[in-house]
Amino acid sequence: MFALLIQGTAGAASEGSSTGIISLIARSTAISLAVLLALGLLSIWSWGIFLYKVWTFRRAAKQSAQFLEVFRRSNKFSEVQAVCRSLGDSPLVGLFQTGYAELTAQLRQTPAENAADPHPRAPAGRPTLKSLPAVDRALLRASAVEVNKLETYVSFLATVASMGPFVGLFGTVVGIMNAFEQIGITGSTSLQSVGGPIAEALVATAAGLAAAIPAVVFYNLLAGRVKLFASEMDDFAMEFLNICERNFTS
Repeated sequence: MFALLIQGTAGAASEGSSTGIISLIARSTAISLAVLLALGLLSIWSWGIFLYKVWTFRRAAKQSAQFLEVFRRSNKFSEVQAVCRSLGDSPLVGLFQTGYAELTAQLRQTPAENAADPHPRAPAGRPTLKSLPAVDRALLRASAVEVNKLETYVSFLATVASMGPFVGLFGTVVGIMNAFEQIGITGSTSLQSVGGPIAEALVATAAGLAAAIPAVVFYNLLAGRVKLFASEMDDFAMEFLNICERNFTS
């Protein structure tokens, strides 16, 4: 009996608190409702971006592991190029394709022969790179492009994290202004007449924090993943340059 009594009291308290919050929102002014609606949309958008980016990052990480396995197992860049289309979500694929395009463009170039030279040089035994730093610059440019792709929509989470509390504070300030206006009209400063409007005003602050706190967590998690991808791309670029220097330079 005692346990059932405690359980019933706790259930009644939780039901009363939830009903109180709903009633506070129902009694809110038009400005407070607009603030709550904006914060709700920002929160839903933040959750959607986080779930979408988690899915894309997992897919990119899986395909990057597969691409590295193919890249390190193959003996020719053309074999790696053949599998790039099926692993297009990996940022390493964009990096490789840019470096491979620059490498191919340099290897296809033939030195212009001097017509006045009576003794033209014999063709080289193997193709050589004209400029290894040019390949490095192409890889750096591709790395910046891939990082920008990974950071798409992530900055919005930082905006929500910094803007959410201020939007909620705006709703709270408007609500407190309305509460003081009612005090001036009625002339009553009792807790019963002031407590309701102030409670309604504080709901906006709570909503702003509820939207901002998850956005901060989401932003830090996704920014950390982007840094890991950037580090992986730097390692791959160094590996690609080492292969080019070993095989295509004299």
